[in-house]
Amino acid sequence: MGHAERAHALLSASGAHRWLVCTPSAKLEEGFPDTTSEAAREGTLAHELAELKARHYFYTPDFGKKKYTTRANKLKKEDFWKDEMERYTDEYLDYLKVTALNLNTAPYVAIEQKLDLGNWIPEGFGTADCVMVYGNTVHVFDFKYGKGVQVDAEQNPQMLLYALGAYAAYKMLYPIEQICMTIVQPRINHVSEWTCTLEELLSFGEKVKERAALAIEGKGEYHPDEKACRFCRAKAQCRARSDFNVKKAFNIGEMPPLISAEEAGKRLLELQDIVKYQKDLQEWALSECLAGKDVPGWKAVEGRSVRDWSDMDAAFDKLIKSEMTMEEMLYEKKPLTLAQVEKLIGKKDFQDAVGEFVVKKSGKPTLVKESDKREAITNIVTAEEASRRKNNNEITYAM
Repeated sequence: MGHAERAHALLSASGAHRWLVCTPSAKLEEGFPDTTSEAAREGTLAHELAELKARHYFYTPDFGKKKYTTRANKLKKEDFWKDEMERYTDEYLDYLKVTALNLNTAPYVAIEQKLDLGNWIPEGFGTADCVMVYGNTVHVFDFKYGKGVQVDAEQNPQMLLYALGAYAAYKMLYPIEQICMTIVQPRINHVSEWTCTLEELLSFGEKVKERAALAIEGKGEYHPDEKACRFCRAKAQCRARSDFNVKKAFNIGEMPPLISAEEAGKRLLELQDIVKYQKDLQEWALSECLAGKDVPGWKAVEGRSVRDWSDMDAAFDKLIKSEMTMEEMLYEKKPLTLAQVEKLIGKKDFQDAVGEFVVKKSGKPTLVKESDKREAITNIVTAEEASRRKNNNEITYAM
């Protein structure tokens, strides 16, 4: 069964970051179609390829070169195929290889394993990209093709649920005491690994039981939250989210004439959620108008049109033949960007050939959340100086 056709439980592991926080959301989403995007289709295709490569490497006798090549060539004919998927799935496979080869003994490896979560979630299950079991450790891997949001393994509910399922599957065969979870996100060069004890994992499982019992019945309190709402299918029409953002925007009360830095920081965080909600609401209202439904005060119109050639080659040919201009005047010659050249010849060859000519310039100062992992800068220490000190392993103190 392909990744796109796999069944999804009402309380899925991938949606745990939502229903564990906002328990009624799982039932609320049932009334909305499970739509998909181009990025999601690309991710599904990349996962199919990653699975083939992992099966071919770890199960070579049962999944030989002929079977791998046949199925991989079939994927390459799909509409959303991109050649760069080869490179990124290779990076994922390399991580699996290195992990397995660095162990004292060969691990037990399961690829795309369906995991039973019924001990914690009613009728719950999930599918892990890869599970390795060795010694007293169960190690769960998750391949993420997306590049919009960096995902970390620490306290990640999806990974913890997969780990619970893996523990349940292998606890009778292995003396499991340690849980390791790894997320590989190659398109943003990000790998996140986190380890916890079996006791910590089972403690999480007990909390899941309580929340899942509420969620499966659609009970509990709605809890609008940036992460929880991000991929919720009901986010545009959710009354709890609407009321939450309206209150944040307008329930200010009497305040001093000037805001403090502390207030500014708090309001910037609140405004982020409000802007995201406004965008989601606008997209939903537009879809309603396009469907012929009435949204009082609003209507759908055609956006600003842009002129384009119906046949550029024919137009240019006519201009040249009529001697209105010369061919050279119709085209501009410009060099490829550094990233385009690297993609053209490959990352390794690029580094070997011209790596010495590459410099990393300091970026323009930008405001981010305090949780961002980049080093803070001030006007006292410029971005360029902070970058130089970081490269030289010097410590920078902000005054």
